[in-house]
Amino acid sequence: MEVKIEDGWKNSLQERFEEDFFKRLSSFVQNEYQDQLVFPPSSEVFNAFQLCPLESVKVVILGQDPYHGLGQAHGLSFSVKAGVPFPPSLRNILKEIQTDVGMEMPPDGDLTRWAKQGVFLLNATLTVRANQAGSHQNKGWELFTDHVIRVINSHRTNVVFMLWGSYAQKKAELIDSERHLILKAPHPSPLSAYRGFMGCRHFSQANQYLEEKGIAPIKW
Repeated sequence: MEVKIEDGWKNSLQERFEEDFFKRLSSFVQNEYQDQLVFPPSSEVFNAFQLCPLESVKVVILGQDPYHGLGQAHGLSFSVKAGVPFPPSLRNILKEIQTDVGMEMPPDGDLTRWAKQGVFLLNATLTVRANQAGSHQNKGWELFTDHVIRVINSHRTNVVFMLWGSYAQKKAELIDSERHLILKAPHPSPLSAYRGFMGCRHFSQANQYLEEKGIAPIKW
């Protein structure tokens, strides 16, 4: 598996790439791409790292699995490319932004525009088989992405971590709440969005925190 990532990330993660678990993971993923239909396309697995350099990270939004439907996943958590219908969780995120900060519903669900402003859109697992949610869990990705969170925690200050749902909230133990802001809410999926995600106002809270720290806010 070829790892194309921005230099700041590369330098901070190089030791992990050389560890046995990552070599096993890389071998597993390469075989899956050869034998199965896997998402996102192999060239987009590390998109979040390419689009949002380590030194630019202002906000982290943590997902679990990439989308497993055709043409959806492109390496950014919750995001889909232009022309792809909004998945339900993304629609709820955009609705919350609409009510929270008054942004109109965008014409597409491509969150590249956020990534380029410093929003790091990380899934805990970076690949998945088509139509098989969770199929690449517990293969080593979580070890890698937990380390990514630790790198952000130690290398950056005043980052906003948005942890939605119980899975993401467990990652709070990797984050120093003295150095960063941790925001928690239920997951934006239709099953739980109305138990507290809608109305959580994370997007205005994030911008208020960034501005208080002298950091340019995000144009959501």
